[in-house]
Amino acid sequence: MLAKVRTCAMVGLEGEIVEVEVDISPGLPAFNIVGLPDTAVQEARERVRAAIRNSGCEFPLKRITVNLAPADLKKEGPAYDLPIAVGVLLSSQQLPGDLGSTVFLGELSLDGRLRHTNGILPMVAVARQRGFTTVFVPAVNSREAALVEGVQVAAVDALADLVSHLREGNPLPPPPPAGDAQPPTKTALAGPELAHVRGQEHAKRALEVAAAGGHNLLMAGPPGSGKTLLARCLPSVLPTLAPEESLEVTKIYSVSGLLPSDTPLILERPFRSPHYTISHAGLVGGGRWPHPGEVTLAHRGVLFLDELPEFGHSVLEVLRQPMEDKVVTISRAQGSLTFPANFMLVAAMNPCPCGYYGDPQKACTCTPSMVTRYQKRISGPLLDRIDIFVEMPRVEYEKLVQPPDAETSDAARTRVQEAREVQRKRFQSLRATCNAEMGPEEVWHFCRLGEGVRGLLQAAMRQLGLTARGFHRVLKVTRTIADLAGSEEIGVVHLAEALQYRPRM
Repeated sequence: MLAKVRTCAMVGLEGEIVEVEVDISPGLPAFNIVGLPDTAVQEARERVRAAIRNSGCEFPLKRITVNLAPADLKKEGPAYDLPIAVGVLLSSQQLPGDLGSTVFLGELSLDGRLRHTNGILPMVAVARQRGFTTVFVPAVNSREAALVEGVQVAAVDALADLVSHLREGNPLPPPPPAGDAQPPTKTALAGPELAHVRGQEHAKRALEVAAAGGHNLLMAGPPGSGKTLLARCLPSVLPTLAPEESLEVTKIYSVSGLLPSDTPLILERPFRSPHYTISHAGLVGGGRWPHPGEVTLAHRGVLFLDELPEFGHSVLEVLRQPMEDKVVTISRAQGSLTFPANFMLVAAMNPCPCGYYGDPQKACTCTPSMVTRYQKRISGPLLDRIDIFVEMPRVEYEKLVQPPDAETSDAARTRVQEAREVQRKRFQSLRATCNAEMGPEEVWHFCRLGEGVRGLLQAAMRQLGLTARGFHRVLKVTRTIADLAGSEEIGVVHLAEALQYRPRM
């Protein structure tokens, strides 16, 4: 008898409906799976056989053929275990009824229990879009699946419970509500806060401006000046994710297998800090069948590159296109996939190999040619895509021994949140969400300058040698500074501060 069950496959970050056809025919016992399955799907044969037997059902000793259609779509991962098991039970007439409007997702253990499965959120979303009414998912993934409205989610703890439900109508436990996720408290936020950073007031201000407008930031200074500590304070300053942004990030982490089972919805912006030995594929994504890289995992959050010149030159250059287009496209022989990559780049570097070039207290041991070669590891086009440059000098003894009475991250976060709210209302009918995402048309419309401001900008254009991209980035930072000040008009003082964040070449 032929049985058909529906499930989902992952193509990049999107789901695709897959039809699982199971045919049981007389002959020598065999269990074959066709339809471009990977090793994990092929191994489902043993998991399904053991799970059916250990769930009180009979595994048919006949010739079993499973076809995963469409056959030209690569199938990977263990999420096909449950639909294959249900298909075998339907084909052997151990389960009644028509399941044409139902989707099954989940990995089986040998005793029939369902394990945590990656990518549940986008797969349930595509099931709703294709008109399916019910989706059976592992109980540990039920809160994640419940984020999708308009489809009935059934939480399954074990295959035996599902068989009892389909045979006798015994109810399955309802999934817990997904809307009970609350923003993490201050103590739960990862990383230190601004009050822990002694001195470096100008760098703290630059960090606040970068957070308020989503601008890229580069900090340079000697070892121990607080660059890494300040960068790790950024999560405590950034605003929480908007609902639609939160779903985007949750989908990425669900597909990547990085979504904790007790966290159905990510509410805080990601902070990714890869080591400088990372490869191209690790940074922008890749593999035989492309998977998301660090730039995608940092979507709507922060990508922190510590010791920036130590990264490979070719690795850094692949950042240029994602920083400009906010997406990254990876092409392979099997096809092309596009991943989102709208992130803030925050980088830290020393001025030279020994780290003390220009330091007033410790002499630099590098030759001028060494310093030049070290700084030239970062190309001009990459630097031109960075909005804010900050030089961080050595922290003096007097500031280190002062009591920690500096401003906390809560006060800075309040100002950042207010500035982001102004930008949200400004761009509500546009694709941009913050000042850093403005295109040339938005810059022309929202960054109008008075006569006095134009004169200062013209002089700075000549002295700093700004490119057209640098010109627009100065205006974006100026707009953010004006937003933090609560000013509709851009003034000379706002432009003057923005120009202070340009490098002195």
